[in-house]
Amino acid sequence: MHFHSPHLLWLLALLAPMTAYYVWRTLRGGAALRISSIEGVARAPRSVRYYLRHLPFVLRSAAFACIVVALARPQQVEEHSSTSTEGIDIVLSIDVSGSMLARDFKPDRLTAAKEVAASFIADRYGDRIGLVVFAGESFTQSPLTTDQGTLQTLLARIRSGLIEDGTAIGNGLATAINRLRESDAKSKVVILLTDGVSNRGEIAPLMAAEIAAAQGIRVYTIGVGSEGMAPYPAVDMFGQITFVQQKVEIDEKTLEQIASMTGGRYFRATDKSKLQAIYDEINRLEKSRVEVTEHLSYHELFLAWLLAALALLAAELLLSTLLLKRIP
Repeated sequence: MHFHSPHLLWLLALLAPMTAYYVWRTLRGGAALRISSIEGVARAPRSVRYYLRHLPFVLRSAAFACIVVALARPQQVEEHSSTSTEGIDIVLSIDVSGSMLARDFKPDRLTAAKEVAASFIADRYGDRIGLVVFAGESFTQSPLTTDQGTLQTLLARIRSGLIEDGTAIGNGLATAINRLRESDAKSKVVILLTDGVSNRGEIAPLMAAEIAAAQGIRVYTIGVGSEGMAPYPAVDMFGQITFVQQKVEIDEKTLEQIASMTGGRYFRATDKSKLQAIYDEINRLEKSRVEVTEHLSYHELFLAWLLAALALLAAELLLSTLLLKRIP
């Protein structure tokens, strides 16, 4: 409940001196009759009227309190809000080639990329997000969807070895563009993550970037890998997987060109914390537009309090004049 004039509630403080005066007057006594002895009166049984003698004052005080509350104009407030969102369509294109199992990230590049992407997806409430994976070829892991539960499940299923090995950056970007081709969103974004140099695929990376630019798609590119050497997975002569130190090679020039041509940005992630910071920055750069309209309606409640005061005064008047009538 909300009060239109809450400062008037201070008038309730007058109940204290009113009560004090009533108690003082009661103890002082009123009109008296001279009788020879009160011994018989003291032994007289006490009737109902004796126990109700203070009720008129209680009713009068309650009526006063109700009038003060009515003057303060109690109101019931109803809030109505409507939300409209202008989401962004985003496709995450993730490299799943064998080199993404390198251990310069903990536990490896691909697992770190999936964990950070999962956090990014959770923050994009209301946006449609799709998943594309690529190595020597590319395919769609998830079409554009707002179903975060399904999206997180499909993201968790991504692993290296699903498709022929290699790094087809152009194909990975082209597949992501194809997912956004029929999108009617005002903002369309591709986040392309890779750790190598394009060495496979039918579509050149820069050609795919030209297509993205023509369709108004911004591409953020992320190069994943530490500086210098990193432990890469390899198969030894006994068929066992081992890790050997190899030089980290990322085609940063091409990734920078892709980002520049499409109005995006290129980032380099040398560890998981930097990768998280990159996704956080992209999250800030690509904010969805949310409009919230609020409507407030007020319903006056003072009449009920006023009627209660009148009822209490009427009850006090009836008790005082009929049941509890006193000799002046």
